Amino acid sequence: MAACAAGPVAGYCVVELDRAAGRRPVDPPAAGPSPPAGADYRQQISCPALSNPQRSRPRGWAGHCSMAGMVMQLEWRPYRFALQPPMVTACGPWSERCGWLLRLQDLQSGRLSWGEAAPMAHEHALCAASISALPTELSAGDLNDLLSALPGPVAFAIGLALAELEGLQGDGWLPAPASALLLPAGDVAITALEQALSRPGNTSAFVAKWKVGVLECDRELQVLEQLLEQLPVGAKLRLDANGGWDRATAGRWAMRLEQEAKLHWLEQPLPPRAHAGLLALARRLPVALDESLRDGAGVPSDWPGWRAHKPALEGDPRPLLQQLEIGAPRRMVSTALETGIGGRAIAHLAALVSRGPTPCAAGMAPGWGASGDLASHDPQLVWEAASQ
Repeated sequence: MAACAAGPVAGYCVVELDRAAGRRPVDPPAAGPSPPAGADYRQQISCPALSNPQRSRPRGWAGHCSMAGMVMQLEWRPYRFALQPPMVTACGPWSERCGWLLRLQDLQSGRLSWGEAAPMAHEHALCAASISALPTELSAGDLNDLLSALPGPVAFAIGLALAELEGLQGDGWLPAPASALLLPAGDVAITALEQALSRPGNTSAFVAKWKVGVLECDRELQVLEQLLEQLPVGAKLRLDANGGWDRATAGRWAMRLEQEAKLHWLEQPLPPRAHAGLLALARRLPVALDESLRDGAGVPSDWPGWRAHKPALEGDPRPLLQQLEIGAPRRMVSTALETGIGGRAIAHLAALVSRGPTPCAAGMAPGWGASGDLASHDPQLVWEAASQ
Protein backbone atom coordinates (compact mmCIF):
# COMPACT_ATOMS: atom_id res chain seq x y z
CA MET A 1 0.00 0.00 0.00
CA ALA A 2 2.68 2.48 0.94
CA ALA A 3 5.22 3.71 -1.53
CA CYS A 4 8.77 3.42 -0.20
CA ALA A 5 10.09 6.47 -1.97
CA ALA A 6 8.55 9.92 -2.07
CA GLY A 7 8.53 11.43 -5.52
CA PRO A 8 8.67 15.22 -5.83
CA VAL A 9 5.53 17.07 -6.83
CA ALA A 10 6.45 20.42 -8.27
CA GLY A 11 4.54 23.52 -9.08
CA TYR A 12 1.57 23.51 -6.69
CA CYS A 13 -0.06 26.91 -6.16
CA VAL A 14 0.87 29.00 -3.14
CA VAL A 15 -1.01 32.23 -2.47
CA GLU A 16 -1.14 34.63 0.45
CA LEU A 17 -3.82 33.84 3.03
CA ASP A 18 -5.98 36.54 4.64
CA ARG A 19 -4.96 35.92 8.26
CA ALA A 20 -7.05 38.86 9.49
CA ALA A 21 -10.17 36.90 8.63
CA GLY A 22 -9.43 34.50 11.45
CA ARG A 23 -8.48 31.53 9.27
CA ARG A 24 -5.17 29.87 9.84
CA PRO A 25 -2.83 28.50 7.18
CA VAL A 26 -0.92 25.29 7.58
CA ASP A 27 2.79 25.54 8.28
CA PRO A 28 4.15 23.02 5.74
CA PRO A 29 7.13 21.83 7.83
CA ALA A 30 4.81 21.07 10.74
CA ALA A 31 1.94 19.67 8.73
CA GLY A 32 2.58 15.94 9.23
CA PRO A 33 -0.29 15.27 11.65
CA SER A 34 -3.80 16.30 10.67
CA PRO A 35 -5.33 19.32 12.42
CA PRO A 36 -7.77 18.59 15.24
CA ALA A 37 -10.98 16.90 14.16
CA GLY A 38 -13.64 19.40 13.18
CA ALA A 39 -11.22 22.19 12.25
CA ASP A 40 -12.54 23.00 8.79
CA TYR A 41 -10.39 24.74 6.19
CA ARG A 42 -12.30 27.87 5.12
CA GLN A 43 -9.38 30.17 4.28
CA GLN A 44 -9.87 33.41 2.37
CA ILE A 45 -7.64 34.61 -0.44
CA SER A 46 -6.33 38.16 -0.77
CA CYS A 47 -5.73 37.90 -4.51
CA PRO A 48 -7.94 37.17 -7.54
CA ALA A 49 -8.96 33.65 -8.44
CA LEU A 50 -6.10 31.68 -9.96
CA SER A 51 -6.03 30.56 -13.55
CA ASN A 52 -3.43 29.55 -16.08
CA PRO A 53 -4.50 29.04 -19.69
CA GLN A 54 -1.39 26.99 -20.46
CA ARG A 55 -2.34 24.20 -18.07
CA SER A 56 -4.37 21.46 -19.66
CA ARG A 57 -7.86 20.89 -18.31
CA PRO A 58 -9.76 17.62 -18.65
CA ARG A 59 -11.83 17.27 -21.81
CA GLY A 60 -14.39 14.82 -23.03
CA TRP A 61 -16.61 14.64 -19.96
CA ALA A 62 -20.31 15.39 -20.12
CA GLY A 63 -21.08 18.72 -18.54
CA HIS A 64 -17.52 20.06 -18.64
CA CYS A 65 -18.21 23.02 -20.92
CA SER A 66 -21.49 23.97 -19.25
CA MET A 67 -19.87 23.95 -15.80
CA ALA A 68 -16.75 25.94 -16.63
CA GLY A 69 -18.09 29.31 -15.44
CA MET A 70 -19.92 28.06 -12.36
CA VAL A 71 -18.55 29.37 -9.06
CA MET A 72 -17.71 26.62 -6.57
CA GLN A 73 -17.24 26.89 -2.83
CA LEU A 74 -14.63 24.59 -1.30
CA GLU A 75 -14.76 23.45 2.30
CA TRP A 76 -12.18 21.03 3.70
CA ARG A 77 -12.38 18.95 6.87
CA PRO A 78 -9.53 16.81 8.27
CA TYR A 79 -10.00 13.26 9.48
CA ARG A 80 -7.90 10.65 11.23
CA PHE A 81 -8.43 7.01 12.17
CA ALA A 82 -6.22 4.20 13.46
CA LEU A 83 -5.42 1.10 11.45
CA GLN A 84 -6.08 -1.86 13.73
CA PRO A 85 -4.02 -3.91 13.40
CA PRO A 86 -1.33 -1.80 11.73
CA MET A 87 -0.57 -2.75 8.15
CA VAL A 88 3.02 -3.88 7.62
CA THR A 89 4.65 -3.55 4.21
CA ALA A 90 8.17 -3.55 2.78
CA CYS A 91 8.22 0.15 3.67
CA GLY A 92 7.48 -0.44 7.36
CA PRO A 93 4.41 -0.41 9.63
CA TRP A 94 1.42 1.81 8.87
CA SER A 95 -0.74 2.50 11.92
CA GLU A 96 -2.78 5.60 11.13
CA ARG A 97 -4.71 7.06 8.21
CA CYS A 98 -5.28 10.79 7.95
CA GLY A 99 -6.42 13.14 5.24
CA TRP A 100 -9.11 15.65 4.30
CA LEU A 101 -12.70 15.52 3.12
CA LEU A 102 -13.90 18.06 0.56
CA ARG A 103 -17.42 19.46 0.34
CA LEU A 104 -17.85 21.29 -2.96
CA GLN A 105 -20.94 23.43 -3.57
CA ASP A 106 -22.17 24.99 -6.78
CA LEU A 107 -23.22 28.40 -5.46
CA GLN A 108 -25.72 28.98 -8.26
CA SER A 109 -27.75 25.79 -7.86
CA GLY A 110 -26.81 24.88 -4.28
CA ARG A 111 -25.84 21.35 -5.35
CA LEU A 112 -23.25 19.57 -3.20
CA SER A 113 -20.59 17.10 -4.22
CA TRP A 114 -17.81 15.41 -2.30
CA GLY A 115 -14.16 14.51 -2.56
CA GLU A 116 -11.35 13.18 -0.42
CA ALA A 117 -7.60 13.75 -0.23
CA ALA A 118 -5.98 10.70 1.36
CA PRO A 119 -2.21 11.11 0.95
CA MET A 120 0.48 8.73 2.04
CA ALA A 121 2.69 10.00 4.87
CA HIS A 122 5.42 11.39 2.61
CA GLU A 123 2.91 13.66 0.79
CA HIS A 124 0.94 14.81 3.82
CA ALA A 125 2.78 18.11 4.37
CA LEU A 126 2.67 18.97 0.68
CA CYS A 127 -1.07 18.28 0.53
CA ALA A 128 -1.68 20.34 3.68
CA ALA A 129 0.15 23.31 2.16
CA SER A 130 -1.72 22.98 -1.14
CA ILE A 131 -5.12 22.81 0.55
CA SER A 132 -4.31 25.88 2.64
CA ALA A 133 -3.33 27.78 -0.48
CA LEU A 134 -6.53 27.09 -2.39
CA PRO A 135 -9.21 29.79 -2.49
CA THR A 136 -12.55 29.29 -0.78
CA GLU A 137 -14.37 30.10 -4.03
CA LEU A 138 -13.25 29.37 -7.56
CA SER A 139 -14.90 28.67 -10.91
CA ALA A 140 -15.11 25.09 -12.11
CA GLY A 141 -12.96 26.03 -15.09
CA ASP A 142 -10.22 27.47 -12.89
CA LEU A 143 -10.37 24.42 -10.64
CA ASN A 144 -9.80 22.22 -13.67
CA ASP A 145 -6.86 24.38 -14.69
CA LEU A 146 -5.22 23.92 -11.28
CA LEU A 147 -5.46 20.13 -11.11
CA SER A 148 -2.24 19.29 -12.94
CA ALA A 149 -0.23 21.49 -10.54
CA LEU A 150 -1.64 19.95 -7.35
CA PRO A 151 -0.40 16.86 -5.49
CA GLY A 152 -2.18 13.72 -6.69
CA PRO A 153 -4.40 13.20 -3.61
CA VAL A 154 -5.66 16.82 -3.65
CA ALA A 155 -6.30 16.65 -7.41
CA PHE A 156 -8.23 13.42 -6.83
CA ALA A 157 -10.45 15.12 -4.24
CA ILE A 158 -11.30 18.04 -6.51
CA GLY A 159 -11.63 15.95 -9.67
CA LEU A 160 -13.91 13.51 -7.90
CA ALA A 161 -16.18 16.28 -6.62
CA LEU A 162 -16.35 17.86 -10.07
CA ALA A 163 -17.08 14.47 -11.62
CA GLU A 164 -20.05 14.04 -9.30
CA LEU A 165 -21.45 17.45 -10.25
CA GLU A 166 -20.99 16.51 -13.91
CA GLY A 167 -22.96 13.32 -13.35
CA LEU A 168 -20.16 10.99 -14.37
CA GLN A 169 -21.38 8.36 -11.94
CA GLY A 170 -24.38 7.89 -14.23
CA ASP A 171 -27.53 6.63 -12.53
CA GLY A 172 -25.64 6.07 -9.28
CA TRP A 173 -22.45 4.76 -7.74
CA LEU A 174 -21.84 1.14 -8.66
CA PRO A 175 -21.25 -1.28 -5.76
CA ALA A 176 -17.84 -2.83 -5.31
CA PRO A 177 -17.26 -6.16 -7.06
CA ALA A 178 -15.66 -9.16 -5.40
CA SER A 179 -12.34 -8.28 -3.81
CA ALA A 180 -9.09 -10.10 -3.20
CA LEU A 181 -8.41 -10.92 0.45
CA LEU A 182 -5.56 -8.83 1.83
CA LEU A 183 -3.47 -11.07 4.09
CA PRO A 184 -1.31 -9.65 6.87
CA ALA A 185 2.41 -9.63 6.24
CA GLY A 186 4.74 -12.23 7.71
CA ASP A 187 4.06 -15.67 9.17
CA VAL A 188 0.59 -14.78 10.41
CA ALA A 189 -0.59 -14.87 6.80
CA ILE A 190 -0.71 -18.67 7.06
CA THR A 191 -3.31 -18.64 9.83
CA ALA A 192 -5.24 -15.78 8.22
CA LEU A 193 -5.51 -17.66 4.94
CA GLU A 194 -6.55 -20.86 6.68
CA GLN A 195 -9.35 -19.02 8.50
CA ALA A 196 -10.51 -17.28 5.32
CA LEU A 197 -10.68 -20.51 3.35
CA SER A 198 -12.76 -22.14 6.09
CA ARG A 199 -15.58 -19.65 5.50
CA PRO A 200 -18.41 -20.66 3.16
CA GLY A 201 -18.12 -19.40 -0.39
CA ASN A 202 -14.34 -19.15 -0.59
CA THR A 203 -13.66 -21.69 -3.34
CA SER A 204 -11.76 -21.82 -6.62
CA ALA A 205 -12.58 -18.18 -7.49
CA PHE A 206 -10.71 -17.06 -4.37
CA VAL A 207 -7.91 -14.46 -4.75
CA ALA A 208 -5.54 -13.47 -1.96
CA LYS A 209 -2.84 -10.81 -1.77
CA TRP A 210 0.22 -11.05 0.47
CA LYS A 211 2.65 -8.25 1.29
CA VAL A 212 6.25 -9.43 0.88
CA GLY A 213 9.66 -7.89 1.48
CA VAL A 214 8.94 -7.76 5.21
CA LEU A 215 10.75 -10.86 6.51
CA GLU A 216 14.11 -12.28 5.49
CA CYS A 217 13.83 -13.67 1.96
CA ASP A 218 14.42 -17.34 2.83
CA ARG A 219 11.74 -17.24 5.51
CA GLU A 220 9.21 -15.58 3.21
CA LEU A 221 9.83 -18.21 0.56
CA GLN A 222 9.05 -20.88 3.17
CA VAL A 223 5.80 -19.10 4.07
CA LEU A 224 5.00 -18.85 0.35
CA GLU A 225 5.13 -22.63 0.03
CA GLN A 226 2.61 -23.03 2.85
CA LEU A 227 0.27 -20.45 1.36
CA LEU A 228 0.38 -22.08 -2.06
CA GLU A 229 -0.25 -25.47 -0.50
CA GLN A 230 -3.37 -24.15 1.25
CA LEU A 231 -4.88 -22.52 -1.83
CA PRO A 232 -7.37 -24.72 -3.71
CA VAL A 233 -6.96 -25.44 -7.40
CA GLY A 234 -8.06 -22.40 -9.39
CA ALA A 235 -7.40 -19.91 -6.58
CA LYS A 236 -4.82 -17.18 -7.14
CA LEU A 237 -2.18 -15.38 -5.06
CA ARG A 238 -0.89 -11.85 -5.62
CA LEU A 239 2.49 -10.95 -4.10
CA ASP A 240 3.11 -7.25 -3.44
CA ALA A 241 6.69 -6.13 -2.76
CA ASN A 242 5.87 -2.40 -2.87
CA GLY A 243 9.05 -1.85 -4.91
CA GLY A 244 11.16 -3.20 -2.04
CA TRP A 245 13.13 -5.96 -3.80
CA ASP A 246 16.39 -5.72 -5.69
CA ARG A 247 16.90 -7.62 -8.92
CA ALA A 248 18.64 -10.55 -7.25
CA THR A 249 15.77 -11.07 -4.80
CA ALA A 250 13.15 -10.66 -7.51
CA GLY A 251 15.05 -13.20 -9.59
CA ARG A 252 14.87 -15.78 -6.80
CA TRP A 253 11.11 -15.38 -6.55
CA ALA A 254 10.69 -15.46 -10.31
CA MET A 255 12.64 -18.71 -10.51
CA ARG A 256 10.21 -20.29 -8.05
CA LEU A 257 7.04 -18.79 -9.51
CA GLU A 258 7.41 -18.62 -13.30
CA GLN A 259 5.63 -21.97 -13.74
CA GLU A 260 3.29 -21.56 -10.75
CA ALA A 261 -0.37 -21.86 -11.80
CA LYS A 262 -1.59 -20.28 -8.57
CA LEU A 263 0.34 -17.04 -9.07
CA HIS A 264 -1.84 -14.15 -10.20
CA TRP A 265 0.98 -11.63 -10.42
CA LEU A 266 3.95 -10.00 -8.74
CA GLU A 267 2.97 -6.45 -7.84
CA GLN A 268 5.70 -3.80 -8.14
CA PRO A 269 8.57 -6.20 -7.45
CA LEU A 270 11.23 -3.56 -8.18
CA PRO A 271 11.48 0.22 -7.68
CA PRO A 272 9.64 2.29 -10.31
CA ARG A 273 12.82 3.45 -12.02
CA ALA A 274 14.09 -0.10 -12.64
CA HIS A 275 12.51 -0.26 -16.10
CA ALA A 276 14.87 -2.86 -17.53
CA GLY A 277 14.41 -5.17 -14.57
CA LEU A 278 10.61 -4.82 -14.60
CA LEU A 279 10.43 -5.60 -18.30
CA ALA A 280 12.73 -8.60 -17.87
CA LEU A 281 10.50 -9.98 -15.10
CA ALA A 282 7.36 -9.36 -17.16
CA ARG A 283 8.79 -11.61 -19.87
CA ARG A 284 9.01 -14.47 -17.34
CA LEU A 285 5.78 -14.19 -15.36
CA PRO A 286 2.79 -11.85 -14.75
CA VAL A 287 3.78 -8.49 -13.25
CA ALA A 288 1.53 -5.60 -12.20
CA LEU A 289 2.76 -2.06 -11.69
CA ASP A 290 1.50 0.07 -8.79
CA GLU A 291 3.98 2.68 -7.55
CA SER A 292 5.26 3.09 -11.12
CA LEU A 293 1.91 4.65 -12.05
CA ARG A 294 2.64 7.58 -9.71
CA ASP A 295 6.42 7.91 -10.08
CA GLY A 296 8.10 10.49 -12.25
CA ALA A 297 9.91 7.73 -14.17
CA GLY A 298 6.54 6.52 -15.41
CA VAL A 299 5.58 3.14 -16.81
CA PRO A 300 8.11 1.40 -19.07
CA SER A 301 7.27 1.94 -22.71
CA ASP A 302 5.22 -0.84 -24.30
CA TRP A 303 4.43 -2.24 -20.87
CA PRO A 304 2.73 -5.63 -21.46
CA GLY A 305 1.42 -6.34 -17.99
CA TRP A 306 -1.22 -5.23 -15.55
CA ARG A 307 -1.63 -1.82 -13.94
CA ALA A 308 -2.78 -1.80 -10.32
CA HIS A 309 -4.36 1.61 -9.89
CA LYS A 310 -4.78 3.40 -6.56
CA PRO A 311 -6.91 6.24 -7.94
CA ALA A 312 -6.94 8.21 -4.68
CA LEU A 313 -3.18 8.78 -5.06
CA GLU A 314 -3.05 9.35 -8.82
CA GLY A 315 -4.80 12.69 -9.32
CA ASP A 316 -7.99 13.60 -11.18
CA PRO A 317 -9.92 10.31 -11.52
CA ARG A 318 -11.83 11.30 -14.64
CA PRO A 319 -9.22 10.14 -17.19
CA LEU A 320 -9.15 6.67 -15.58
CA LEU A 321 -12.94 6.65 -15.46
CA GLN A 322 -13.04 7.39 -19.18
CA GLN A 323 -10.48 4.64 -19.92
CA LEU A 324 -12.46 2.07 -17.97
CA GLU A 325 -15.75 3.06 -19.58
CA ILE A 326 -14.31 2.33 -23.03
CA GLY A 327 -12.83 -0.98 -21.90
CA ALA A 328 -9.12 -0.46 -21.19
CA PRO A 329 -7.63 -3.94 -20.57
CA ARG A 330 -5.39 -5.26 -17.78
CA ARG A 331 -6.45 -2.75 -15.15
CA MET A 332 -7.06 -3.42 -11.46
CA VAL A 333 -8.43 -0.84 -9.03
CA SER A 334 -7.32 -0.79 -5.41
CA THR A 335 -8.13 1.18 -2.30
CA ALA A 336 -5.62 3.37 -0.48
CA LEU A 337 -7.73 2.93 2.68
CA GLU A 338 -9.92 5.98 2.19
CA THR A 339 -13.10 6.87 4.07
CA GLY A 340 -16.47 6.07 2.54
CA ILE A 341 -16.38 9.23 0.40
CA GLY A 342 -13.32 8.13 -1.53
CA GLY A 343 -14.33 4.50 -1.10
CA ARG A 344 -17.56 4.77 -3.09
CA ALA A 345 -15.62 6.18 -6.04
CA ILE A 346 -13.01 3.41 -5.82
CA ALA A 347 -15.83 0.84 -5.72
CA HIS A 348 -17.41 2.42 -8.81
CA LEU A 349 -14.15 2.29 -10.76
CA ALA A 350 -13.53 -1.30 -9.66
CA ALA A 351 -17.03 -2.24 -10.83
CA LEU A 352 -16.24 -0.83 -14.27
CA VAL A 353 -13.16 -3.08 -14.40
CA SER A 354 -15.38 -6.08 -13.59
CA ARG A 355 -17.50 -5.22 -16.65
CA GLY A 356 -14.50 -4.76 -18.94
CA PRO A 357 -12.50 -7.09 -21.19
CA THR A 358 -10.16 -8.33 -18.42
CA PRO A 359 -12.19 -8.52 -15.19
CA CYS A 360 -10.28 -9.35 -12.02
CA ALA A 361 -10.77 -9.22 -8.28
CA ALA A 362 -10.57 -5.67 -6.95
CA GLY A 363 -8.20 -4.57 -4.22
CA MET A 364 -10.74 -3.29 -1.70
CA ALA A 365 -8.81 -4.64 1.35
CA PRO A 366 -11.86 -5.99 3.22
CA GLY A 367 -11.38 -5.84 6.97
CA TRP A 368 -8.85 -3.02 6.82
CA GLY A 369 -9.42 0.72 6.86
CA ALA A 370 -12.17 2.98 8.19
CA SER A 371 -15.12 1.73 10.20
CA GLY A 372 -18.44 3.06 11.46
CA ASP A 373 -19.78 6.25 9.90
CA LEU A 374 -16.36 7.10 8.47
CA ALA A 375 -16.79 4.08 6.19
CA SER A 376 -20.34 5.00 5.14
CA HIS A 377 -21.12 5.70 1.49
CA ASP A 378 -23.43 8.49 2.71
CA PRO A 379 -21.06 11.49 2.42
CA GLN A 380 -22.94 13.56 4.99
CA LEU A 381 -22.45 10.84 7.61
CA VAL A 382 -18.72 10.69 6.82
CA TRP A 383 -18.49 14.48 7.02
CA GLU A 384 -20.15 14.56 10.42
CA ALA A 385 -18.09 11.64 11.73
CA ALA A 386 -14.86 13.44 10.82
CA SER A 387 -15.75 16.27 13.20
CA GLN A 388 -16.18 14.00 16.20
